[in-house]
Parts: sequence; C-alpha cells; structure tokens
Amino acid sequence: MDTTRVDRLNRRAFVGRSAMGITGMLAAADLLRAERAVASVGGTTAPWRIPARADRVICLFQNGGPSQMDLFDPKPVLNRLNGQKYTGPSKVDAIMNRPGAILGTPFEFRKHGAAGIELSECLPHTAKIVDEITLIRSMQADTPCHEAALRLWGGGSSVLAGRPTVGSWVEYGLGSLNDNLPAYVVLPDPEGPPVWGSNNWTNGWLPARYQGTVFRSQGAAVLNLETPADVTAAARANQLRHLAAFNRRHLDRFPDNTDLAARIANFEMAARMQTSAPEATDLSQETAATRALYGLDNPATASYGKRVLMARRLIERGVRYVSVYHAGQPWDTHSKNVEETRRVSGMVDQPSAALITDLKDRGLLDSTIVLWMGEFGRTFLSEGSDGRDHSRWGFSIWVAGGGFKCGSVHGATDEFGNHAVDGIVRFHDLHATLLHLLGIDHRELTVEHDGRPESLTDHEVTHARVIPELLA
Repeated sequence: MDTTRVDRLNRRAFVGRSAMGITGMLAAADLLRAERAVASVGGTTAPWRIPARADRVICLFQNGGPSQMDLFDPKPVLNRLNGQKYTGPSKVDAIMNRPGAILGTPFEFRKHGAAGIELSECLPHTAKIVDEITLIRSMQADTPCHEAALRLWGGGSSVLAGRPTVGSWVEYGLGSLNDNLPAYVVLPDPEGPPVWGSNNWTNGWLPARYQGTVFRSQGAAVLNLETPADVTAAARANQLRHLAAFNRRHLDRFPDNTDLAARIANFEMAARMQTSAPEATDLSQETAATRALYGLDNPATASYGKRVLMARRLIERGVRYVSVYHAGQPWDTHSKNVEETRRVSGMVDQPSAALITDLKDRGLLDSTIVLWMGEFGRTFLSEGSDGRDHSRWGFSIWVAGGGFKCGSVHGATDEFGNHAVDGIVRFHDLHATLLHLLGIDHRELTVEHDGRPESLTDHEVTHARVIPELLA
C-alpha cells in the first residue's frame, strides 16, 4: 500500500469542507501515522507487487446460484430427454434430496457478437455487450451449500469462517486511491442483506480498518454520518478535541491496538465523507440518458440499476472494490425455476450490461474488472416438478475489463451441463487471476496469523494458479 498517499491529509480542504471545522479530528489524524506505518503495508516496492492491468473491481454478485443451462450454457440433450429418468454415471448434487427427472429449458438460445457466443433469450442486454466479456462455462466450487460457497468465494475456504474477504485483501495489498472515501464499499439490497449477511465483507483477522463499508441506496448513503442538529459546531469540535487527547494517551499505552487505530481512522474518514459520500452517491447528477441506460425508469430494474450505477460512480472516484448484492438469494430456484429465472434476469440483465457500456464509454473499462457471478450453479435434474437444486461441479460466470479477454468463451461442461470437463476454473484460480491483473502476486501477499503465513489463495494447499487463457 502506498503509505505516502494514504497518509496524505489535505488539512485545508478538510477544514474547509467540514461545516464544523473539527480541530479535534485533525489531532486524531496525527495519531494515525504510527498505526498506518504498521497496518498499511507495501507500495510499489512491496514483495507482492507486479505490473498491473487494472486498479479497481466491481463484483455483481448473484446470490443463490444462477442456472447455467437456462442462461449461458445451452444443452440440447436436456430438451430431447426432458422428463426421462437419468441413468448416467455423472455425480449430481441434491441438497434438498429430491432429485427428479431430466429437466429441459423453454428458453431459446441464439448466437451473438463477433464470436457467435450463445446466450439465452433471458439476457437480451448482455447479448449486446457479449464482445466485451469472457464467458467462463467451467467454474467449479468445493461445496453446494450457500454459506460454505460464500466463504469459499469471499475468504478462500469453504470450511473456515471469519477469514478476510477478497475486497479486504485488495485494499490491504493496494491501499486507497481516494482519501475521502473508503477503499472497499458494499452496496446491499435495501430489501435486506444477502444470505450470510455482513460476513460477506468481513476483514477477518486483518486490521479492522479493512472491513467493507456499507453504503445504502435509499436515504442517507451512510448512517450516522451527519452531526445531530442539536449539537453545535463548537460543541462537536470540543468533543472531538477531548476524544483525540484520550485516544492519544490510550494509543501511547497500547501502540499495537489496531482496533483503536481503526476507530480513529474511521472518525477521520467519517468527517471527510460528510461531503464526499453524498456527492458520490447522488444519482441526480447523472443525465437522463444514463439513468435510462441503467433502467432507473423501469420498476423492474430500478433498484438494482441504482446500485450498479452507484458502483460506477464510486469506482470513478477512486474506490478500489465495490460489491453489489441482492436481498436473500433470488437465484435459488428450488421451485418455479422458469418463472424465477425469467424474473430475476429481468431485474439484473439491463443494469449489468449498462455498466459495461458505460465504463467503456468513459474510458474506465480497461482499468476496471467486472465480475458477474454466483456461488454455484443448478442441476440438470428437476427438484420436484419445476425446480433445480444446487450444483457445484460446473457452472457459468462472466468477467470483463481490466485485462480479461474480450468476446470469448472459456471452458466447457459435459452434454448435460453438469460437470466442467475442459478448462476448469476454481474459485482459488479466479482469486489468483484477479489479483494478478490488479498487480498482486497471490503467492506473496501474506500475513502472519496463528503462526503461519496466511493468504487469500493459500496456494501451497490449494495449488491456486493464474489462468493465462483468460487474459488478453
């Protein structure tokens, strides 16, 4: 992390923007330098730094597990054998233990783009940007359980909870591009949190300041950011001056207390965010054409489109890593697979494609990685009469920008869309490739924890590798 940049505090701008003129916070800023010299690491000379293709990430996480054979991976044999009992050798997940007959799809697939990539009719907007993405049809997860698969994607282990998540590692390794906004931001659905809640953006055992910061898409972007109306500027400045003095004495006694140092950093950041956060999330500054591009004029796409557009505004202002989530797990189609796949696709297809178009038009796509992914896929057998169960063995995601190939398909599944059989990509490999494009050697970005060097990929155990076939 570039400590020179991170530690830089424009005091004149800070005082000018803060309606309170918080002198106490300026004193608190001085306390951060000692903590940042320890908790902030590296810079371009850090041992893990390599040449980078990108410097920020937007992850459009599709909670629940989108059905690959209904969206991305056409399998004609499923319609030919629809309703028949499966007698083949392939291992099939059945979390709900209700495996049924082979289940076809009513959705028509057509070829799109220069490469003729086949996509479902559920994704008409993605079809328009297909020349900008790499469709990976050969993902595999270690587990078909939601929480365990989320642990695997987020922290690199399906078994161990509480590990630092991807965004925390990215911030830890690269630092901040904007002193006035968090480096790692999360945009949950206003209808509720995703499954597993805030564990999806925990800092784990990294210093507390690397946890994802939640921004809301309704009302105030960050809760409790503004000074209460009945507290005067002078009173607040006096409070913070005394707080800074207490914190200084405490930090002198316990210099290794990263929670205290993070708390001071959060106070400092909150003061600077009083103007930067509302501006960054104010979508009224966008043109009518941009708002329409993201579907903000359509009730079906407005909520998701708003969060995706906020993600673009945040990375445009220097946020390193933004995660966009749904409420619950809308892709978890244990019943009514056709109706629910059509409905959720209608919510996310236009905003997701709009993000790629918008980033490219603004010259940001080359430096921004976009991930469109869930935690696993669905089975080719029915659950009950009209649902699909979880499947870990072979599923689809897409990636774009930041050094990934354009207009290509990577990997393949078997004829039923169940098992990846060519070009297998595990989450550990996706982590390694993502970090590689961000200028981080995943084998070198480690932190001592419980007596061993810990990393996101734990490559000596997982044998995680960068996938060169995904790179432009």
